Amino acid sequence: MKKILFLFAFCTISTLSFAQWGVSFHQSNLPFLGVNHQIGERWLPEFRIGTDNYVENLGFELLGNYLIKSEESTQIYAGAGLRVNLFDGVVLASGINYYPFNKKDFGFHMEAAPIIGFEEGVLFRGSFGIRYRFLKE
Repeated sequence: MKKILFLFAFCTISTLSFAQWGVSFHQSNLPFLGVNHQIGERWLPEFRIGTDNYVENLGFELLGNYLIKSEESTQIYAGAGLRVNLFDGVVLASGINYYPFNKKDFGFHMEAAPIIGFEEGVLFRGSFGIRYRFLKE
């Protein structure tokens, strides 16, 4: 039931505004795929699903990221959200997105995100990876 509520909340937030979609892959000890939908100039909610796990152990996250600095090539963000199923808890993320090429759709990112577990304690996760934005023409 938690997973359905997570997905519903993300879809609701995403459809509130006409904005830009993006996808990402984060490599870490707990790797994951992300789908985001930028709302306005500052908000970047993201739904994440764990990879490299058995299906019953998939972790799901829903984060609301705020773009502290947003320039053509660089975005710095901080956000918070929830994680369910594997390492349930609160996620506090901060990171940077960098788009080095002329067309600013493909880039790289780094993120630090402690997960404050409801039962397990605190897990500090660092990740890096790639990000792609479906730019509007």
